[in-house]
Amino acid sequence: MPVLPRAILFDLDDTLIRAYAQPEEAWTRLLNVFAAHLDAHEPAAIERVRAAVMEEARAFWSDPLAAAKWRLDIPGARRLSVRRGLARLGRPDDALADRIADSFTELRRQEYRLYPDAHATVDALRDAGVRLALVTNGAGVTQRAKIERFELAHRFHHIQIEGEFGQGKPELAVYRHALERLGVDAADAWMVGDNFEWEVVAPQALGMCGIWYDPFEAGVPVQATAKPTRIIKRLAELVE
Repeated sequence: MPVLPRAILFDLDDTLIRAYAQPEEAWTRLLNVFAAHLDAHEPAAIERVRAAVMEEARAFWSDPLAAAKWRLDIPGARRLSVRRGLARLGRPDDALADRIADSFTELRRQEYRLYPDAHATVDALRDAGVRLALVTNGAGVTQRAKIERFELAHRFHHIQIEGEFGQGKPELAVYRHALERLGVDAADAWMVGDNFEWEVVAPQALGMCGIWYDPFEAGVPVQATAKPTRIIKRLAELVE
C-alpha cells in the first residue's frame, strides 16, 4: 500500500461509474434507431445529425451559468440541445427532438456501469483508515439513485450532492464543506475524478492534491493552466 492521505474526495460520474463517457458512439447508435424519422438513411446523414446535436450541446454546456442551472435537469438540457441541433439542420421538430433526447437519456441510464475496480479500491482505502467523501454534481434524486444502484452509500463517510447541498463543483465552498465534514485540512486530502477543472484546478487552488482519472488516455487538455498532481488510468492505481 502506498503512502496515503488522511482523506480522499471522489467524483461519481465517469470516475466510479461509467455514465457519460464517449458520447459520440452512443449518439450514433441511438440516431440509427431514428434514421427513418430523420430521413437519414446513410451513415453520412446520421453523422451530420450527431455532429449538429453534439455541437449544440458543447455550446450549451460552455456557458457556466447555464451549466450550473441545467446540471440539475440533464434530461431537460438534452432536449434543448437536440431541438437546436435539428433546427440547425433546417428541420425543426420539437416533438421528434424530445423523443430522441429522452431515448438517449434512457439509453445512458440503462448502460451505466460500475468501473470494475471501484468497489475494491474504495474498500481498500477505507480499510486503510482513509476518510472518504463522494462529491458529485447533479440533481439529488438522480444521483442518489445511482449511489443506491451501485451500492456506494455505505462505503463513504460523507456524501455530498450538488442538488442537495445547493452548490456544485468547481465552487470552492463545495470542497471546503466536504473537508470540514471529514475533519481534515486541504493539505491532507486528495480529489479524484475525470473532470480537469473540477478535480484538478479547483482542488489545487485550495491546496489539495488533484488526481486526474484519465481511463481513455485523452491526455491533459492543451489549454490547461494547471498540472495534475498525478494521473491514473485505473482506480486501483491509488492503492497499488
